[in-house]
Amino acid sequence: MNWITKALSFGEKIKRVLKKRPSKEDVANSDWTSCCKGPILKKDLEENLWVCNSCGKHHRINCRQRFDIIFGRDAYEILDTPIPAEDPLGWVDTKSYKDRLRSARKKTNQNSAVMIAKGRINGIEVTAGAINFEFIGGSVGAAEGEAIIYGVQHAIDNQTPFVFFPCGGGQRMFESPIALANMTRTTLAINELKKNNLPYLVCFTDPTAGGITASFAMLGDIHFAEPGCLIAFAGKRVIQATVKEELSSDFQTSEFVEKHGFVDRIVERKDLKTEISLLLSILLKKDNAVNEKQINETSDNIEPLAKAAS
Repeated sequence: MNWITKALSFGEKIKRVLKKRPSKEDVANSDWTSCCKGPILKKDLEENLWVCNSCGKHHRINCRQRFDIIFGRDAYEILDTPIPAEDPLGWVDTKSYKDRLRSARKKTNQNSAVMIAKGRINGIEVTAGAINFEFIGGSVGAAEGEAIIYGVQHAIDNQTPFVFFPCGGGQRMFESPIALANMTRTTLAINELKKNNLPYLVCFTDPTAGGITASFAMLGDIHFAEPGCLIAFAGKRVIQATVKEELSSDFQTSEFVEKHGFVDRIVERKDLKTEISLLLSILLKKDNAVNEKQINETSDNIEPLAKAAS
């Protein structure tokens, strides 16, 4: 057997191995996922709010899982948000945008990447929004922009705070300038919320980047962030190539962004509900929302944040 025959034989073996590898769908439907120490049961991860017990990594979660954590399981109402005309540009690359939307909706059981809900956090009525990264990378298009604006209007109409959990890579390229326009539209919506003197709290989750960071996500009265999440506009490699300097290993992490003043507080997922309710109770002067025990259990005094926001 000469070297050409051996090479061809080796190539066929590689193809057979690759065919046996599980597909993305198989992995998604599996009972297992992976983290620092290898395979981990999704059930065990879920019991710890999708946070690894060993390394503390906060795994990505969907909108309903997020609402379950801050409101209580199924103790909230999902609001129907407007869905504008789909695929206004008739976009087609390796497949059509309409096909991508159909796949994303089937995968996530959501009509768009953004979901809006209403509920109570320790007795305080709250309008909340979240982005699901599994829906085309959490990118913002016309439907997502409409959902955010709808959430803001609901908060204004009902005089509730607006709490948002952003993530995603930015504006959706399949909608081009229509997606970009929603940076301005969501910014104007948040300005209206502030004119009504309603608190707007943002909790960054992994990853938040691009036009999301450059618009509504950076306009909060208070910015929380989950540990270790990415918060950026341009990617690290792009910046490094531009400034011609080596950047620190923690560059664009929530800890780095907090150190430079763009995040007020890093909060673990298990403490988010308490921290949000404490802050809102101070801002809204709701005496019945918290008690002295909750305040004492908070690692640092949250009052300076409330004073800054007011």
